[in-house]
Amino acid sequence: MKIGFIGLGNMGAPMAANLAKAGHDVTGFDTAGVSVEGVTKAETAPDAVRGAEAVITMLPNGDILRAVADQIIPHMEKGAVFIDCSTVDVDSARAVAEQAEQAGLLAVDAPVSGGIGGAAAGTLTFMAGGSDAAFAKAAPLFDIMGQKAVHCGTAGAGQAAKICNNMILGVTMIATCEAFALADKLGLDRQKMFDVVSTSSGYSWSMNAYCPAPGVGPQSPADNDYKPGFAAELMLKDLRLSQQAAESADADTPMGQIATALYEQFVEAEDGKGMDFSAVLPRFEKRGRS
Repeated sequence: MKIGFIGLGNMGAPMAANLAKAGHDVTGFDTAGVSVEGVTKAETAPDAVRGAEAVITMLPNGDILRAVADQIIPHMEKGAVFIDCSTVDVDSARAVAEQAEQAGLLAVDAPVSGGIGGAAAGTLTFMAGGSDAAFAKAAPLFDIMGQKAVHCGTAGAGQAAKICNNMILGVTMIATCEAFALADKLGLDRQKMFDVVSTSSGYSWSMNAYCPAPGVGPQSPADNDYKPGFAAELMLKDLRLSQQAAESADADTPMGQIATALYEQFVEAEDGKGMDFSAVLPRFEKRGRS
């Protein structure tokens, strides 16, 4: 398949490389002028998409997605599929899908989970929104770039699934870190706490798979000085998207609001930027009850 790929950053570059390794003809464009092994470098975004059967975007936010869509949709072949793998607001995802469909294209919003490691290894999870026909055309590419793709519903459903998932993740990570800090002050050994909680009703992905306490549980960023697997500022971005969506949908999300405010303080007023999102544990360690 001839594929255009826009956005060759930390996530997009390995995703494009995996498509090229699988034998697809991939042409890529990035404003930073990035070169990716096996991917033909285009001078402009429209150059990357001309004649492509599928176009994939991996971009920082909804405003940039809308701007790129305006640039490339007029140059895409009718019947091609526009697959946006960015994490953006639901309204932008739906607006771009409608714009693509009006131009005779198929459209899928398909944000990912799995981070940079998953992008490189081809083990991402895709949460997809769009028509059955659009998902069917994109599915073979998801199989190359990831290990699982879930068709969540119509346009915007992929973004909705992603931000709901990450709101849960942000809230549970905060609760997990609070609990470790409390255990410390109560004189409870961290390993003993992990042994109990990881096999009891406090079980969560934040505890069992991504434990924020160094030396406890499986290897995680906590064991590497909290160098990011998933940066705190990216968690803040996703939490803000969740609250933007909650406001638009008139949904009551008090824990999501609190988590957003805490990560905002951690990233913007403390030392959290550039740290893993689990680095809120040392933050709580240093603090008393306010």
